Amino acid sequence: MVKSAITIKDVAREANVSVATVSRALNGHDNVAAPVRKLVLEVASRLRYTPHAAARSLSSRTTQTVGVVLPDLYGEFFSELMRGIDGVASAHRRHLLVSSYHGDQQQQGSVLQAMRGRVDGLLVLSPYAGDSDFLVDNLPPALPTVLINTPLAEAQYPVFSIDDHAGALSMTRYLLETGHRRIAFIAGPVHNHDAQQRLLGFREAMAAFDGEVEAIELPGNFDEASGHQAGLALLAAPALPDAVFAANDMMALGCLYAFSQAGVNVPAQVALAGFDDIPLARFVHPALTTMQVSIAELGERAMLHLVQMIDSGQAQTVPAVTLVPTLVVRDSTAVCDLP
Repeated sequence: MVKSAITIKDVAREANVSVATVSRALNGHDNVAAPVRKLVLEVASRLRYTPHAAARSLSSRTTQTVGVVLPDLYGEFFSELMRGIDGVASAHRRHLLVSSYHGDQQQQGSVLQAMRGRVDGLLVLSPYAGDSDFLVDNLPPALPTVLINTPLAEAQYPVFSIDDHAGALSMTRYLLETGHRRIAFIAGPVHNHDAQQRLLGFREAMAAFDGEVEAIELPGNFDEASGHQAGLALLAAPALPDAVFAANDMMALGCLYAFSQAGVNVPAQVALAGFDDIPLARFVHPALTTMQVSIAELGERAMLHLVQMIDSGQAQTVPAVTLVPTLVVRDSTAVCDLP
């Protein structure tokens, strides 16, 4: 015989209080006396009562769940971003419903549609340039939404992002100021807004330098494999550049591996720099010079703003919040001897 599940009525009967009192006590409402709350919690624990999530959602019109929609889940950037989001979610007793659309626009639309009725709010990262109209058309109407690293022509939603352009300018200027003149840049995905801004920053810094320089651009895809491929391409060229600036750390690490396999010394023969400051960047040899992006903080701030929107029931739109990366110099770059 299957034992029936313990209900809120069982807890109320055992504690000798009303069902409403049990509900208020379990949901942390203030209008319950401390001794009564303690009794209810003890009885609920002893009976192993578990509130029914769907029933709670229907009665409160909330799910206590936030949807997180990302282009991918692979890599340390997304791991760090989720760490920041999850920390705030846990502190505010929110569950996370996480989904990836693998960079596919149609799948992104399906994922966003599937979130309807399941979550109280959305965090969406959609860095693909030209996606804004499609994205807005597929966001559930009236659902609190915060965007991360997402280019929008109009400020319809709060957007928390990284100043990729300023970061790339800063890194390229640093490499030039330390004597490097032939600089290779490993770019990110062509249609990725972050990658476009980092490439633009590199180009502007090279063009603005008062002196003779040579810029070398190689394709990349924000992963180790494409960084390794770019490294092999540089090794096959007649001469190595003075420095390599990869548009993210994962590609820089792939390039570093290619150089290491070929016996090329970094930074004695060629300097190497990345972007993001993922945790692994400081633990490789040599430790990677990079632009430090507070990835976890980006997730924290976006999630906190979304929680505030949900709790207040108001849009709370704010001007775009932009985090400016900081240059972190480590052992993978060195001052180049000028002729």
